[in-house]
Amino acid sequence: MARKHLLVMLLLFTGACSAEPAAPSPSPQSPLKPPTLVNEVVPPQDVLTVVRDVIDARTVEFADGTRVRVASLAEPKECFAEASLSFARSTLLASSVRFTGLEIGVVDLELENGTDYAVLAVQQGALKPEGVESGPLINARDEASAAKRGLWGPPCEGSDTSKPVLTTTTTTPAPPPPPPTTTTAPPPAKACAVSYRITGQWQGGFQAGVTVRNTGTAAVNGWSLLWAFSNGESVRDMWDASARQYGSVVSAANTSYNRQVTAGKSVQFGFNGDSRGRPAAPAAFSFNGVKCTVE
Repeated sequence: MARKHLLVMLLLFTGACSAEPAAPSPSPQSPLKPPTLVNEVVPPQDVLTVVRDVIDARTVEFADGTRVRVASLAEPKECFAEASLSFARSTLLASSVRFTGLEIGVVDLELENGTDYAVLAVQQGALKPEGVESGPLINARDEASAAKRGLWGPPCEGSDTSKPVLTTTTTTPAPPPPPPTTTTAPPPAKACAVSYRITGQWQGGFQAGVTVRNTGTAAVNGWSLLWAFSNGESVRDMWDASARQYGSVVSAANTSYNRQVTAGKSVQFGFNGDSRGRPAAPAAFSFNGVKCTVE
């Protein structure tokens, strides 16, 4: 009897060991969480910088080397491409601007005085608007078209290419009219002139002096001078002005005792800087948003 009980126990033990383990119950799938603001890339807003190069009338390169396209402007038309590039260079090159990022590589662009560059370009007939059906850009387009301004005038007449010249043949052709007398307005005089001199150099550093002359006809009450370094320089300490630097772009602003510069007079300041190589004088300056003559 005892042997029979032992055999039964052995069979039960063997069955328990050979039984497959129960499959785990499926766990509920966790829903995906939407991205939070911490993970999102926030476009730059109202950033002050300097235009280092103009690629075409709607594409520029900032002082840090970033290339961007101005939003809501159509590609420059073949018929007016050279003239629109000239307009963009005279308006933007070496000028301080503010931009707001809309998406990667696309921005809204304002001149430092608050003028919307896209509206100005369309208003002057340099470019056409794109992707908008109403608002300031359409009003600017209608104004340029009505005035036959820029690409809305000859030879483009609003077309992508030059209009062909129609000729007619008569038995007694009239003599050609005398060529129209055209006068080219002289470029506006610069309202400022800047002298930038490197007064001392040492290993890894240098000293510079800057003189800004008011060549306009009105006094300046409060000023800011902007320039971009080209060889990795940076400002260490500045006297007779207050310095701020964003990448390669430097802004030197007046102090409380030299904010006013009357017409024909000058203001001077200096600074010590760091450099990785031989420091170079900046190629362009803007004084309160106006491009200056470099002396």
